[in-house]
Amino acid sequence: MEEIKLRDEYIKLGQALKLSGLAGSGIDAKYYIQNGMVKLNNNVVYERGKKCYDGDIIEFNGEKVVVRGCS
Repeated sequence: MEEIKLRDEYIKLGQALKLSGLAGSGIDAKYYIQNGMVKLNNNVVYERGKKCYDGDIIEFNGEKVVVRGCS
């Protein structure tokens, strides 16, 4: 499972998708999220601005990414 590191307390879901490489652009991330293709902690999420915190798991297209704190 891939990890992404936080610079702040949280990262927005759309930004996390781009940072992890699961989405090639913000437009792609928006499409995936709005169409129910992305899960956060095993729940489908429709908000691009949903905040992701340390320990959260993002899932898209069979791939998972864990969010890690900046410490």
